Amino acid sequence: MATFFFFLLSFLICFHFSSAEPFIGVNYGQVADNLPPPSATAKLLKSTSIEKVRLYGADPAIIKALANTEIGIVIGAANGDIPSLASDPNSAAQWINSNVLPFYPASKIILITVGNEVLTTNDPNLINQLLPAMQNMQNAINGASLGGKIKVSTVHSMAVLGQSDPPSSGLFSPSYQPALKGLLQFHKDNGSPFAINPYPFFAYQSDSRPETLAFCLFQPNAGRVDSGNGIKYMNMFDAQVDSVHSALSAMGFKDVEIMVAETGWPYSGDSNEVGPSIENAKAYNGNLIAHLKSMVGTPLMPGKSVDTYLFALYDEDLKPGPGSERAFGLYKSDLSMTYDVGISKSSQVSELIYSFEPKKKL
Repeated sequence: MATFFFFLLSFLICFHFSSAEPFIGVNYGQVADNLPPPSATAKLLKSTSIEKVRLYGADPAIIKALANTEIGIVIGAANGDIPSLASDPNSAAQWINSNVLPFYPASKIILITVGNEVLTTNDPNLINQLLPAMQNMQNAINGASLGGKIKVSTVHSMAVLGQSDPPSSGLFSPSYQPALKGLLQFHKDNGSPFAINPYPFFAYQSDSRPETLAFCLFQPNAGRVDSGNGIKYMNMFDAQVDSVHSALSAMGFKDVEIMVAETGWPYSGDSNEVGPSIENAKAYNGNLIAHLKSMVGTPLMPGKSVDTYLFALYDEDLKPGPGSERAFGLYKSDLSMTYDVGISKSSQVSELIYSFEPKKKL
């Protein structure tokens, strides 16, 4: 019996990790002066079920440290790079030569984001240069024979939506629609995702009723009925993602894939901030992960989980703004967990052993 149990447990553990969740990633920001070395971070990531990491830049030390880990890597070109990328195809080719070719394929680079929340900078020059920059980056990837292997996108704030409630009425703001039309055609033509940053935390800050907190944290609540289609939503994350889906559909691009580039909840904040706490952060991230693992999807996109990158791997102690901005980390700089959301392989193995261990009769 003991031998059978051992083999059953071994099989279950192997199956559990061979069927890891490829749709769960994490953001690895570097606005800090106390981060562990990239090699330590690579080792940490390998001890978790996280399969993808999003960088805001293209730090060669980090990209190199993630070589041969099979962890997917998203790298980024900064907003300041956009003018040169847009005006000179050689600049894009050089960017690929410097930031991709020395590391790929040992380092599994899967996506390049050109700029971050460019449209909501409301800088007309930068906005007009975004699509040409993405096109030149895509052409440079094609020129390096990596077309289809590495995608190109850009990341948007939820503020690109002019209307989001109820989710079925989601629309992009008219002022952003001209730029978005070209960008969405680019995504459709190249099979790349539309990346968005939904934060139920910010929704709760603007509506801090107890029932709203439960709705944001995936906790038991009465739900909210979409007056447009009668669908009842049980959490804010699904409502926000579906409002983006509705906005894409209204523009004629319902088949463009949505990617959640950032979402998270701070575990601490200033005394005047509503919502930050260890309990709330653990509830949001833990319940979000469970929701994604369930593969139930959203009401308008059922049966699959949207690629989602949690914010963030570490706290960033040099970030400006309220205290919450420096308290999103799942891990501390000493590599200890801030709180446990079930992504550590060791905790998952412990759960499996407990679940399948023969219970003694009382």
